[in-house]
Amino acid sequence: MIKIDELLKQTTSTPTVKYTVKDFQSDQDVRWCPGCGDYSILAQVQRIMPDLGIPHHKIVFISGIGCSSRFPYYMNTYGFHSIHGRATAIASGVKLANPDLSVWVVTGDGDGLSIGGNHLIHLLRRNIDLNVLLFNNQIYGLTKGQYSPTSEKGKITKSTPYGSIDYPFNPISLALGASTTFAARSMDRDPKHLQGILKRAAGHRGTSFVEIYQNCNVFNDGAFSQFTEKETKDDTVLFLEHGKPLVFGKERNKGIRLNGFTPEAVSLSEGKYSVSDLLVHDETDTTLAGILAEMTYKNSLPRPLGVFLSIERPTYEEEMMRQIEFAKEKRGIGNIDRLLRSGETWVIK
Repeated sequence: MIKIDELLKQTTSTPTVKYTVKDFQSDQDVRWCPGCGDYSILAQVQRIMPDLGIPHHKIVFISGIGCSSRFPYYMNTYGFHSIHGRATAIASGVKLANPDLSVWVVTGDGDGLSIGGNHLIHLLRRNIDLNVLLFNNQIYGLTKGQYSPTSEKGKITKSTPYGSIDYPFNPISLALGASTTFAARSMDRDPKHLQGILKRAAGHRGTSFVEIYQNCNVFNDGAFSQFTEKETKDDTVLFLEHGKPLVFGKERNKGIRLNGFTPEAVSLSEGKYSVSDLLVHDETDTTLAGILAEMTYKNSLPRPLGVFLSIERPTYEEEMMRQIEFAKEKRGIGNIDRLLRSGETWVIK
């Protein structure tokens, strides 16, 4: 019998051949709308897979319902196109039953935060060792343009002709509130940054949550243009780097400092503030992660991208296996027939 400590030391098998991007591309025609941001996300996932050193038969992608949920068809790995909002629940079962697999959940802002919101928060708090990629386009794309849980207040859509009166979810804040151990954000139109974040997520032991800004060029085109376009990106995006001060701007002449617990943007070119006055990013600081996440909807501040939080905590499957081993040592190997016939039973005649 394999002891728990031995099991936890085991890793996925080392491939006998050098994998390439093509090894992770399926034979299915990719069918998203021309220009959809999903194409870029798919390409970046396929590009980082060979670097992980995991055979494709040891990888599984699980999705729910939505445009993003066609993802498993396009990966030459195992996959499961599940039901609306339940990808995280199914992925949890897959990982617990097969702890040696690399498990990825692909979901959208509607699938993951609306009908699937309850499953998502419990996955995050349990810290099962799998990866969640949440494509956020701030709209329901598959069902043709209704407002979603991340649509901005006042959003006019087919289901909100006079503007949405809902306050939107902030996915990073939600993940942090659910006690995730890894939270990050990237964009479909920044391939290099997205690849780096995906690798970080894959290397994290525990649940990794990655929000990806994804453009829906049919029903919500340009939702993130201020963060992706060359003319505005430098002044509107703050790239988080562990151990480095929060500097941004085309001339790298702006920064973020804390005024009490409130972040504020300051100029570094006027002589009043210098780099030494700025906030230094610390991925292990949960309080700081929350402060940075709340910058999301403040127009006077740049939008943070990168790793907000990365901390270590025992995974759910580690604790589960330890508990199983403890029960076996204390009570012996179980017998299902004896269990079913134990306790109070009745014979129906």
